[in-house]
Amino acid sequence: MTGPFEDTPELTAEQKEVVRLPDDARALVIAGAGAGKTYTLVRRLDTLVERDQLSAGDLLVLSFSRAAVRELKERLARHGEASRHVRVQTFDSWALELLLEMDPEGDWRSRAFDERIEAAADVIERYGLDELYDDLRHVVIDEVQDLVGSRRDLVETLLDTQNCGFTVVGDPAQAIYGFQVPEAERTGENGRFFDWLRSRFGDELVELRLTRNFRARTEEAEIALAFGPALQAGTARSAEKLYRALRNSLQETLLMGDLEDPFVHESLRDHEGTTAILCRTNGQALLVSGQLRAGGVDHRLQRSARDRVVPAWLSLLFRAIDGSMLSQSRFLEVVGDQAMLDEADHSRLWNMLLRTGRGRGRALDLARLRTAIINGGLPDELTAQPTAQLIVSSVHRAKGLEFDRVIVVDPGPLREEGGRSVDIGEEARTLYVALTRARQELMHLNSPRTVPSYVRKVGRQERWGVYHMGKKSLRLGVELIAGDVDTVEPPGSPGDLPGVRYEHTALDLQDLLLDKVRSGDEVMLGRIDGEPADADRSPRYTVTLKDNGCPIGITSESFSRDLYDYMRIFRNHAPSSWPRTISGLAIDTIETVAGSVSAGSLSGLGSHGVWAAPRLFGLGRFTYDEASAKEGDRA
Repeated sequence: MTGPFEDTPELTAEQKEVVRLPDDARALVIAGAGAGKTYTLVRRLDTLVERDQLSAGDLLVLSFSRAAVRELKERLARHGEASRHVRVQTFDSWALELLLEMDPEGDWRSRAFDERIEAAADVIERYGLDELYDDLRHVVIDEVQDLVGSRRDLVETLLDTQNCGFTVVGDPAQAIYGFQVPEAERTGENGRFFDWLRSRFGDELVELRLTRNFRARTEEAEIALAFGPALQAGTARSAEKLYRALRNSLQETLLMGDLEDPFVHESLRDHEGTTAILCRTNGQALLVSGQLRAGGVDHRLQRSARDRVVPAWLSLLFRAIDGSMLSQSRFLEVVGDQAMLDEADHSRLWNMLLRTGRGRGRALDLARLRTAIINGGLPDELTAQPTAQLIVSSVHRAKGLEFDRVIVVDPGPLREEGGRSVDIGEEARTLYVALTRARQELMHLNSPRTVPSYVRKVGRQERWGVYHMGKKSLRLGVELIAGDVDTVEPPGSPGDLPGVRYEHTALDLQDLLLDKVRSGDEVMLGRIDGEPADADRSPRYTVTLKDNGCPIGITSESFSRDLYDYMRIFRNHAPSSWPRTISGLAIDTIETVAGSVSAGSLSGLGSHGVWAAPRLFGLGRFTYDEASAKEGDRA
């Protein structure tokens, strides 16, 4: 074989059958775990462009998550000679594009995710897609088992109204996002899209399967594969039996020792390949991450696919440019001086930025680029989480990924959670996903011990809290998430809160953050005494590097609101005692943020209102003043 696929595996007979379908075929492909579906889709798209002469405008390619979209884009760029320019989008980004095309003045960017999806489905049903596609000939959709709720409605409307071919790929055995649907509407959601597809298109639907596993290279990595067909069938009566069998298979793997054992720490540090510790929940992942950090084990806590981070080097680019437009030659000159970009493809970076903030001619409009930073509009390739030798993740956040070694935290026997019944089928599928991520080694780990505390979600917030089992009124800690560090003014700004004393100017702090502070560095939050700005806020906190006591920021107003809500014990309770310090936290990364233009200018950081700020992670632990702790007990 010659060309872009010269060093890639030969297609199997099953894969060839998918790739060679005509462009007007309506196909459902059931692809098991590790069955090479992404490679098959790349070859399918290449054939549609080269053989059937479809242009990028004739094709619509959608996938569930940014991670899946990024992987497909990278594969197309590497192997898809004819199809490398085909656009691949998430459902949300495509829906937003459609809405802005139909109503450019609408405030669609500020709308909630589900609201945009629902509005896009309504646009398709009412007006079709003529505004975006002159002649849509083929739709490719990946990970269709994850289509639930509004996303499923969107895709059903799309396929129902467009007279075109399609290739949809998924695995019912890996459908693990039913929890995103309200519990009252969840019954029958699993497999609903597959049932609709078969009913709607009947004999027109070509149904194919990819059954060969290319991922697992050892017998232990294959232990869960035999359960795939039964999980794909999805019978509720067998779900509990399947869960128990999967858990028994997990418990037959080698038990990783205690995460507080130095020998285990050494084993995790010395492994040459990639390792993932997979947990049932993000709360468990936070506990495991804290144990590893206490043992000095470098690792990365996997972020949500929706959690985007603007790379720190962009702050230096804004600081170096006084004007509003940036030429490619000046861009290459500036980034060429940045050590953090020594191995980067600078021309590729330029083209990615230009897609977002193009100004006159081939110049980059920095005002547009700043707006893209604020609205989360930068390309996924720029905002993706970097790889690491060891990651800790929930199963959901690791979906679609693979590793040399996988250590699965034992999810335990089935039980109700917070008084709510458990979807046994989804629990079985989630465990199956965890057990099919490994290429070589598969091990298990006992669930982290938490007594006398426990962790659970904080009300409706997207964060976890630590609660005392015996003293229900006592809060012991809380998770730090994106947006918890203030970005309205740069750290060290003259306008910062009274009582906050920085050891460095804002300009010097920028250099410190970019040159000295590293992912994993420990930080401490210290309470800033004084009355909160509003009655429904907690006090603000300084963010201080633990090794040298250097303040590098303050917590945000949104964190103050969330902490206030977390500390409320009942609806009408007004908290008055606050943690003196919050420890157990670390630097996730240094990111580029956009804030007050005037504050940035007064601080000597240029005229664009863009600078670097720390992003934190971890399950913070509270230390109270003695009087405050007693007051919390009485509340």
